[in-house]
Amino acid sequence: MTDVAANYAAVREQIDLAAARAGRDASEVRVVAVTKRQPDQATVVAHAAGLADVGENFAQELVRKRGAIDVAADLRWHFIGRLQTNKVKLLIGHTDLIHAVDNEKLVREIDRRAAALGVVQDFLIAVNVAGEDSKSGVAPDQLEAVVALAAELSSVRCTGLMTMPPLVDDPDGNRPHFAALRDLRDRSVPGGELSMGTTGDYPAAVAEGATLVRVGTALFGPRPS
Repeated sequence: MTDVAANYAAVREQIDLAAARAGRDASEVRVVAVTKRQPDQATVVAHAAGLADVGENFAQELVRKRGAIDVAADLRWHFIGRLQTNKVKLLIGHTDLIHAVDNEKLVREIDRRAAALGVVQDFLIAVNVAGEDSKSGVAPDQLEAVVALAAELSSVRCTGLMTMPPLVDDPDGNRPHFAALRDLRDRSVPGGELSMGTTGDYPAAVAEGATLVRVGTALFGPRPS
């Protein structure tokens, strides 16, 4: 298997450099290890290397792995894929943070399912800051309505925002989108999480305020087909 510990050290070094240039404390930035399509052992190795957060894109796979993998209870599980309403029932009670809630119907369904289990589910609102037709996420001018709805409900908690900006050749090309999300966060969820940046552009995201970066191939190498 790829040397995950060495790769994580290299990722943290890049985060440290980007944070220092931006005048930030690098400890504010957590790495979510994206284990999509990776074998169960990848999660075990990632945790042993010091990673405390793992992210899955498929609801069934997250639930299966969380039940099957013997790791410390302090491992935090993130659902980072696009969530369909009919999959919510699988995740509640198994997911520490849902990253990409993109409509009011989904907020209500998460609240309903969480209330039935007597828990409060943390989530992030996905914002389509670039206005791409191919991407999900609320438009910036719709954000306040979703934040307000979450505040009215008792079994959900909006803890921040996330975005998936366009694919670009120059990672710094996404800095305006990351900065836009930071500004929206400051107005709508002050002090909340900012989930932005992946393997290709996470240093740029850190420079603009990311608190969660979602990193897969930089840790584990190419995904198995």
